[in-house]
Amino acid sequence: MSTGNGHFNLLARVLHWSMAVMIVAMLFIGVTMVASLHLRPLLIDLHRPLGIAIGVLALLRLYNRLRHRPPPLPADLPAWQARAARASHAMLYALMLAMPLIGWAMLSAGGYPIVLWGGVHLPAIVPHTPALYAALRGAHGLLAYVLFATVLVHVGAALFHLWVRRDGVFQAMARGRD
Repeated sequence: MSTGNGHFNLLARVLHWSMAVMIVAMLFIGVTMVASLHLRPLLIDLHRPLGIAIGVLALLRLYNRLRHRPPPLPADLPAWQARAARASHAMLYALMLAMPLIGWAMLSAGGYPIVLWGGVHLPAIVPHTPALYAALRGAHGLLAYVLFATVLVHVGAALFHLWVRRDGVFQAMARGRD
């Protein structure tokens, strides 16, 4: 079920742009959290619920994408670019889902509470195991770098479509006719 007008549906666009802001914020929060002992407690209190929110919104976004197919890529787009676009979107979805789950598992393995806003606590999803905590912490950090690089490539490709190809790909996500 496509929108039929060459644009993403309204929910897809709202989720895309709101999650883009959230993900960029998370990347900056994560870097600052590691670099600043003074701000670390405050940033951790932001990082945990924001990560869970991103995970929940990613599930909603995936559901919406499965129900409403995205508009087709331009017919004259080289095949390697079309494959790269599909691969980068798959990577973004995988990271948007994996990062919160790995973070949740990491905190569970470390024996740390996962407190959301309003005092809501999430249950542990893996047993308290220091070795597993260390492995998941390393994976979470590494995937943060992969996410950062993937976001940069995604933004670069969007700007390429906007300024060089001028083929409407950027506009399909930037605005619609819903």
